[in-house]
Amino acid sequence: MQLLRIFTSAFLIGFSGAMMPGPMLGVTIESSLKRKKWTAGPLIVLGHGILELTLVIVMTFGLRDFFSRPAVAGIIGLFGGAFLAWMGYGMIKSGIEKTVSLSEQKNGNSFGIENLVLAGIIVSATNPYFIMWWASTGMESVRQAYEFGLIGVLCFYAGHIMSDFVWYTSVSVAFAGGRKLISDTVYCRIVLVLGIFIAAFSVYFMTSGIKMLVAG
Repeated sequence: MQLLRIFTSAFLIGFSGAMMPGPMLGVTIESSLKRKKWTAGPLIVLGHGILELTLVIVMTFGLRDFFSRPAVAGIIGLFGGAFLAWMGYGMIKSGIEKTVSLSEQKNGNSFGIENLVLAGIIVSATNPYFIMWWASTGMESVRQAYEFGLIGVLCFYAGHIMSDFVWYTSVSVAFAGGRKLISDTVYCRIVLVLGIFIAAFSVYFMTSGIKMLVAG
């Protein structure tokens, strides 16, 4: 049951980064329109996933002793929860005010790279939002998952990368035919609902952080 919870929460939280407008979404839409193939999204996510897997491995093994300190774990939990709350607020606000649009993301920047897997790696690595997410929310998620051993970390990664795969594949399918099948109204509603979930889950992160600090 705990492993299922880790997978499910990672899957839903993953949408906080996947769905919001940014370089990776722009490159996915641009590549889908240009090549008229739905495989653009999965290939870009493959590159994105390779980079994320590297980060997860480094955090799991390289920062294992670092995570074991209650004070450090508590601070990471608070920082990760605060960042998650900020993202949730932004998603809720964008959903209500309808300020996010897939139509405005058609001009991506793939740096002229034809290999979409490599483009996924580079676009992710050069995105400050990606780096901030993993330095806060991502790190806390890995720490909590590791409490259940390597299988817990595996469940987290599987859930997280699945959210990217589902969203970007859907975007590619929607734009590969040269027309948009996902309306901005539907997009805003999805962002709003997920934003509410993300904001609620941030409370759990911050509460866990406080408990770790008290225990330390």
